[in-house]
Amino acid sequence: MFDAHQILKRYWGYDSFRFLQEEVITSINSGKDTLALMPTGGGKSVCFQVPTMMKDGICIVISPLVALMKDQVQDLRDKNIKAISLNASMSASEVDIALDNCIYGNYKFLYISPERLNSVLLQSRLQKMNINLIAVDEAHCISQWGYDFRPSYLKIAEIRNITNAPILALTATATKDVVEDIQDKLLFEKKQLLKMSFARNNLSYVCLKHDDKNNKMISILNKIPGSAIIYCHSRKDTVKIHQWLTSNQISSHFYHAGLSMDERDKKQKQWQQNHVRIMVATNAFGMGINKADVRLVLHHFVPNSLESYFQQAGRAGRDQKTAYAVLMYNDNDINKLYEQLEKSYPTIDYIVDVYQKLSNFLSIAVGKGMDESFEFNLNEFCQKYQLDTIEAYNTIKLFEQEGLIKLNDGFLQPSKLYIKVNKSDLYQFQISHPIYDKLVKTLLRSYGSLFEEYTIIQEEDIARRTEISIQDLQKALNMLKKLDIIEYVPKSENPKILFTHHRVNAKSIAINSKQLEEKKKKALKKINFVTSYIKNNFQCRSSFLLNYFDEHSADNCGICDPCLSRNKKGISDTEFDEIAQAIKKHLLSKPTTLDELILSIVLFREDKMIKVLQFLSDNNQIAFNENKELYWII
Repeated sequence: MFDAHQILKRYWGYDSFRFLQEEVITSINSGKDTLALMPTGGGKSVCFQVPTMMKDGICIVISPLVALMKDQVQDLRDKNIKAISLNASMSASEVDIALDNCIYGNYKFLYISPERLNSVLLQSRLQKMNINLIAVDEAHCISQWGYDFRPSYLKIAEIRNITNAPILALTATATKDVVEDIQDKLLFEKKQLLKMSFARNNLSYVCLKHDDKNNKMISILNKIPGSAIIYCHSRKDTVKIHQWLTSNQISSHFYHAGLSMDERDKKQKQWQQNHVRIMVATNAFGMGINKADVRLVLHHFVPNSLESYFQQAGRAGRDQKTAYAVLMYNDNDINKLYEQLEKSYPTIDYIVDVYQKLSNFLSIAVGKGMDESFEFNLNEFCQKYQLDTIEAYNTIKLFEQEGLIKLNDGFLQPSKLYIKVNKSDLYQFQISHPIYDKLVKTLLRSYGSLFEEYTIIQEEDIARRTEISIQDLQKALNMLKKLDIIEYVPKSENPKILFTHHRVNAKSIAINSKQLEEKKKKALKKINFVTSYIKNNFQCRSSFLLNYFDEHSADNCGICDPCLSRNKKGISDTEFDEIAQAIKKHLLSKPTTLDELILSIVLFREDKMIKVLQFLSDNNQIAFNENKELYWII
């Protein structure tokens, strides 16, 4: 077999590895379980592809990213390397043939989603494969303390029962707690962490507080030419901002998970090939994209963790040229973070109340219901009991996590509809096709966002209001889809809830309140870090982020907004930090008059102290109280 450098040159055309890649490959080849922390664009795939090509057998690559799997498989095939991925569109026969090829056909890579590990067929075939490596991408998803926990990742460790192959876990972002959790959950034989610095010396981080974010966004886009990503909070926002950019003669696409796979692929390709300048997207966009010349990543909302923000911002400037990560916010954005937290982690009293109401809604008596399945309409349930839909949904999901109930795909993936044509064209369609007029009017009266985004619909409600059967309604919706008037994604089956235990008295339901409270504290801690990052106006933003990821010796970047503001004061970064920290320490201990403060801190010149104090005041870090004493704003 060829050595690592020969493989790299033969298939990838490179003469040398990037920093850390060779170290990871050496660790894997020596049979060690390894966790590699490498920032976005750091070349993670080479770390498992090269060692796989050096040995007999196949590498099992586990990834949640369908588009990334598809791209990597195609890239490997272009290099005449046998690779295949299992996806949801494949028939049972196709999956069967693909797995046989992995056993008998000298395939080198099998890409699967973590959810696929539940398949009995896959489990039985894996036992027959000569597995030489298990690569786990986006490994932070295995940790409940991470920002994107996926329960399906917990099944990965079961592969260890059928193979002695080492595991390579890969992620771009992980705190100290998550690093430990990844290695524990994947049953590492011995802890082995290899880590690149997360520093991005070409990336300028900026936070802007602005009430008119849309006009400020246009101003920023006019100042920073080139390709950009604008991240939004909701699908509706992606459409609105896309329309706003279009009205300002800026070319863009909107992108979210509600679009069909074909639409998403088409939009992504046009953006990657620079046919449109801006991609306006939810966090569904970006993982696995390979576009090096993104000059700007702009957040139009405030993310709920620094992990997700750092990963998204890191998609700018992967060509090592100057790029910008701009986060725009206002007070309402920050308030929303804390409101969403409360809805995601309801109180025990609320949980008990929802369990009682759910049992009553489904007419289940105490001591009854185990192994019974009930059709369930979330909207009707929430309307009847005047519950917030998001909070109720999260509570019902909590019941599933606690093993009290099981939800089918129909509950988790309800029917969705989106009107493709504009209002004028739809009106003309109604005139020329009167048979659909009542249905269209009913849809428009029932749902207010059909022109803007894929909207969850209830076929039962629509059928009742239009006085037709469910079957006739579905035929009509499918015909409207065929006529290119709407996009319609029907649920695979009716939403159902299976009670896995008999109904109990609501006050005695077994909810792990301590674990729930611990999760909420962790989530609150993440939000507090985000708030601190945004409101921080004197510490280097790059240094702040690197400290969060346990890099405590990072130098100031010199190009973020606090660094640029400080540089105008004519004081070195080191001296500025020393003065600012001395002021902060003193004012946190007690409010002090200006004269007393200057007299108390004797290590620095008065003129430099005044400059730093002026900077801290201008950036809302210090203020005077009613006694004319300075205090530190926490």
